[in-house]
Amino acid sequence: MTDTLIDIQNLEIAFGSGQVRAVRGVSFQLGQEKLGIVGESGSGKSTVGRAIMKLLPPTAKVSAERMRFRDVDLMKADERTMMTVRGRRIGLILQDPKYSLNPVMRIGEQIAETYRFHHPKVSKAKTDSQALDMLEAVQIHDPERVARLYPHEISGGMGQRVMIAMMLIAEPEVLIADEPTSALDVTVRLEILALLDELVARRNLGLIFISHDLNLIRHFCDRVLIMYAGRVVEVLEARDLDKARHPYTQGLLASLPTIEDPPARLPILKRDPAWLDDLALERPR
Repeated sequence: MTDTLIDIQNLEIAFGSGQVRAVRGVSFQLGQEKLGIVGESGSGKSTVGRAIMKLLPPTAKVSAERMRFRDVDLMKADERTMMTVRGRRIGLILQDPKYSLNPVMRIGEQIAETYRFHHPKVSKAKTDSQALDMLEAVQIHDPERVARLYPHEISGGMGQRVMIAMMLIAEPEVLIADEPTSALDVTVRLEILALLDELVARRNLGLIFISHDLNLIRHFCDRVLIMYAGRVVEVLEARDLDKARHPYTQGLLASLPTIEDPPARLPILKRDPAWLDDLALERPR
């Protein structure tokens, strides 16, 4: 791992009166790499991503020994500081573009608006040109035509490319992708993953890829954090997933269906939080 972009130590997140602990003692560092965070629904993986962006609801109680992005102390950063971080330095790609794109604005206008927000002194002609260049960068054919369309006139895969374009136009240092391909069919999913892979390598970004799909993470990411019940139970290189030591990770791997010699019945994961203390957990790097 190269230069550290994000450094989180002992992150705790609770909701309401503090009785619901969504995240418990999460620690990790992110460099210029593809870091996968995997876990079932409710494991706290998306909550961690939103905590980095400081987009959690007011009911969330957040504490950490350290939560930094480069020179920014995210625990102490006020809203004015975060306005310079969100989008400009850290981009967030959400699961379904139809809930993120403005239905009454043309595609080109939305991308240009993002650029204009971070570069207010730039002319309209320059922002429009940047929007078209960004559409071309995410491999959208005929960007001039697509820029004139509304969100309901494009497919899900194209919408996700537009979201990636909106996040990259400000040239961030980190991307957080929260289930960006789960709403797409298999062919489009592979295209989006290939695009993200190329852009991360070309722009030297740090990518946090949040997913419940362990098989996808294994082939796409460099390192993997396995989350269960709000905690990181194991951290390992993606290529070493088959060497996982924690029972929960082993259970996830055993639950993946195979074409060759499929079992008569897939194993069922036990849901026992005592697993968290079964092994001496590897400390995140």
